[in-house]
Amino acid sequence: MALSLRVERLKRDYLKIPKSVCPERTRLITESYKETEGQHPYIRRAKALQHILENKTIYIREGELLVGSQASRPGAASVFPETGANWVLDELDTFATREMRKFEVTDETKAELRQLLPYWEHQTILYQSMQRLNPETKFQHGFKYSVISPNLNLRGHVGHFIPNYGRIIRDGFQKVEEDARRMLAELDYAKPGSLDQGNFYESILIVSQAIKTFAERYAAEAIRLAELPETTEMRKAELQKIAEICRRVPYYGARTFQEALQSLWFIHLTVQIEGDGFAFSFGRTDQYLIEFYEKDVAENGLTEAEAQELVDCFCLKCNEIVRLADVPPKTSYFGGVNMTQNMALGGQTADGRDGYNMVSKLFLRGDENVHLDQPNTSIRVYEGSTDEFLLQAISDIKSGGGKPAVFNDKAIIPSLMRNGWATLEQARDYGIVGCVEPVLSNGTDGWTNAAMLNMAKCLELALHDGVEPFSGVQLGPKTGRPEDLTTYEAVEEAYNKQISYFVKQMVIMLNTWDQMHGELLPIPFMSAMIDGCLEKGMDVARGGAQYNYVGVQGVGLSNVTDSLKVLKDVVFEQKKLTLAEMVRILDQNFEGNEYFRVGLVNKVEKYGNNAGEVDNIAKRIAKGYCDEVSKYACVRGGMYRPGLFPVASHVPLGTVVGALPSGRLSGTPLNDGISPVSGCDVNGPTSVLLSVSRIDHEEVTNGTLLNMKLHPTALKTQEDMLKLVSLIRTFMNLKLMHVQFNVVSREELLAAQEDPESHRDLIVRVAGYSANFVDLDRKMQDDIINRTQQEL
Repeated sequence: MALSLRVERLKRDYLKIPKSVCPERTRLITESYKETEGQHPYIRRAKALQHILENKTIYIREGELLVGSQASRPGAASVFPETGANWVLDELDTFATREMRKFEVTDETKAELRQLLPYWEHQTILYQSMQRLNPETKFQHGFKYSVISPNLNLRGHVGHFIPNYGRIIRDGFQKVEEDARRMLAELDYAKPGSLDQGNFYESILIVSQAIKTFAERYAAEAIRLAELPETTEMRKAELQKIAEICRRVPYYGARTFQEALQSLWFIHLTVQIEGDGFAFSFGRTDQYLIEFYEKDVAENGLTEAEAQELVDCFCLKCNEIVRLADVPPKTSYFGGVNMTQNMALGGQTADGRDGYNMVSKLFLRGDENVHLDQPNTSIRVYEGSTDEFLLQAISDIKSGGGKPAVFNDKAIIPSLMRNGWATLEQARDYGIVGCVEPVLSNGTDGWTNAAMLNMAKCLELALHDGVEPFSGVQLGPKTGRPEDLTTYEAVEEAYNKQISYFVKQMVIMLNTWDQMHGELLPIPFMSAMIDGCLEKGMDVARGGAQYNYVGVQGVGLSNVTDSLKVLKDVVFEQKKLTLAEMVRILDQNFEGNEYFRVGLVNKVEKYGNNAGEVDNIAKRIAKGYCDEVSKYACVRGGMYRPGLFPVASHVPLGTVVGALPSGRLSGTPLNDGISPVSGCDVNGPTSVLLSVSRIDHEEVTNGTLLNMKLHPTALKTQEDMLKLVSLIRTFMNLKLMHVQFNVVSREELLAAQEDPESHRDLIVRVAGYSANFVDLDRKMQDDIINRTQQEL
């Protein structure tokens, strides 16, 4: 079922719109903050959102069936001064000329922002956090060749939530307001903490009315447009229906499929207006929308074509959220600056039945039809997943764009149940946040992409007694000079000591950021939709969620694994040279030793080929990182959780790492996630899966990432597609957590590099998300081109 003419036109218009900077939100939040100085942070934040929703510019595009926009005009990104005042002022003159993710900025916008932003300079998370770090950790944070990249939540809101959208769509904010009013009335102000609780409930009442007003403004705009003399009768009827829907949702519960989608869009949009975080995710959309689809079909005769057009409109709307990101670090660490609004389809229901339904089908088809980078569609698979479901997902994968990613119930459900953290029913209902992070739906604040830790840099420091070789600075602890590391076991021990030190430094940084978010940036609208917050009378930023933790990623696992295998074989067993001699060769970036380097690459076993010893090193290194991370608690009452995925940070993190024993040259990209090093996996996709399965995926509780690249000819026939079904079932039975497929030829990627304007619509899988290939920097493009192309 192809795109309707309506959605084709809307998509064509969307693709023509240039990205620009909008100062309106900055103006409105500054007005509100100046009026509320001295009030409780909960109230200030609620009133700020209320002021924005009551006064921001609204518009309805011609032909839209679902309405609501983030900024004052299409393609515009709002400025969030509470997180970005410091860096926006620094980059205001370069947004239009920088290499990546350009934004048009008018002189009027520059002048207004220069007038408004100084008010915020000492109120941001960045400024306040830097005042509180101890000198040692502050040095580690600011050092040019740092091991840790913890800046996502320092320069923006946290994001990475799956709110309980289903509850709001079903009951509306009227029920939230009713519950908050009752809890406020029952509050005993003689009890400690009750003052904060009272302010929290007041903030919920404010935002509940604010979203009602926001939707009603769209209803009024729809009526205004309907009454214009040039409006056709057909469009007039559509606008009148839009007005009726906006008067109802999301304050009242939805009754029809269109009302449910409009309610979902309004609340998801408002989340993005309240905070500028990445990865606000939809969760299990097919599970909470199916009742509205089936009811609409039964009672109103909704046709599949009508439902598909609505879903296609929704998928297109997801691409209208625009984030103004700083460079560096976000536009390089998160190449393409994708919003990663994840939507998980299929998998088991809470009671163990197959969750694949008609809404799953509509959204998979919608993703393939619209063929843009949002939503970040995923599927969940288990033993009961049907070939019909998998083949439909593969049809989407085959179209290019790297979606949907595949997640495995057999690995993720036991991981979420570790240490009694969740019941079986809760774990079965998991969703995916952002790139690859599995979370318990509706009640989790997991900070799931809080920081990256450069594992390869830790190995480099271990080989240099903690001295950073580019600068000569003692960056890590002294763990032994090369001459002192006389056994392979001593090298691993030195590496583990570096990991231990830098994990602790990372925790200190992130606990500081976490504390500051709670103090400065409550998010009452989000809190209204996160289970646990109303019951506790506490904002989610201060620990109100049912489940709290911080997720941190190790990057460079395969590079470390392959390097340790080389040291074990070549230095300590074959004794072809000493460790000190190896380090000197590395420090010279193999200059004059190219033949030796090629031998290290080609003649020593590499991770990804189902070779037992090197795969066991990977297992041990992964477990060491996971165990170290899992020791620590976060300020909101939970623990730290380890992940092994890079987003796109493996490219910039590689620039600060010198040559490695594996034969990798200085400054080149690290491997992505738990994928083998590009070009080193030579025994086919099943061998890759077997190697990766040696890692205990249940321990990697914040998620893993495995990339595979296929040539388009690998999926030409139905028989070819069934081979991929078989590979996915092998992946499932091996209990891997995640896999994703790029279906694109090397030739097409090279052509896009040479002629980007003719390939504006080429979507590729970067890491746990997809992006326009031509929006990526050259190093990231080269990394994708050089990935091993597998045959089925």
